[in-house]
Amino acid sequence: MKVGREDLANVINRMQAGVLRLVESEASSLHADIVQQLRDFVVEGHLAPGARIPERDLCERFAISRTPLREALKVLAAEGLIELLPNRGARVREFSEADIRNLFEVIAGLDFAAGYLACARITDAAIADIEKLHLEMYAHYLRRDLAEYFRLNQKIHQTIVDAAGNPVLSANYTNLNAIVRRLRYAANRIQRDRLSDAMREHEGIVDALRRRSADELGRLMFEHMQRKCDAVCEHLREQSVAGTVADNSNSSSD
Repeated sequence: MKVGREDLANVINRMQAGVLRLVESEASSLHADIVQQLRDFVVEGHLAPGARIPERDLCERFAISRTPLREALKVLAAEGLIELLPNRGARVREFSEADIRNLFEVIAGLDFAAGYLACARITDAAIADIEKLHLEMYAHYLRRDLAEYFRLNQKIHQTIVDAAGNPVLSANYTNLNAIVRRLRYAANRIQRDRLSDAMREHEGIVDALRRRSADELGRLMFEHMQRKCDAVCEHLREQSVAGTVADNSNSSSD
């Protein structure tokens, strides 16, 4: 069988296109991985609010060059986690109590809508998966493994939001949740006594979902997020007082 010059050219073109798609796919995957690592680094409080982003240290930590790091920083800036400073790098975003309450009011409303809609649309299998996640979260709560407890906590909320079957709701929730995650993580890390209350609230949420009680689940999720907001604001005030005391102490010793 003879292969014509035109046929051979077509084969080569298809091979080159396939390689290009593979390279683009790998680059996209690497970018997403870097963004996730950097997002987790900020959310978990490795940098204080207002702190400058140490680009050189992060390049070494994630074994990447400045270019992919700066591309990832642009994504986090768009999410509202950090602020880009003209010709001066970036810093972790600081939030006032008014900022926090405004954010939580919106995400609490999204949680209410998600809970209400999920009761009508979620599958029995998805409910079983959430119950399993809840038990795993409880085990980490007993061990005081905050990182895993918090990860599973977020996964439960996200699963209920996804079960609502509304892509507009999911997109808005995802955009706001990156910021809220950092605020909640910081408060939970300090106020560990709040975890027992949160566990009881989650038990009520899972029970209402199991019974597909839409009004009850929406209300419980809304109130759960309001209490999270109060905890975050209390933490912010405590940090402000501690900072004021430290500044006064330093001034007195000068």
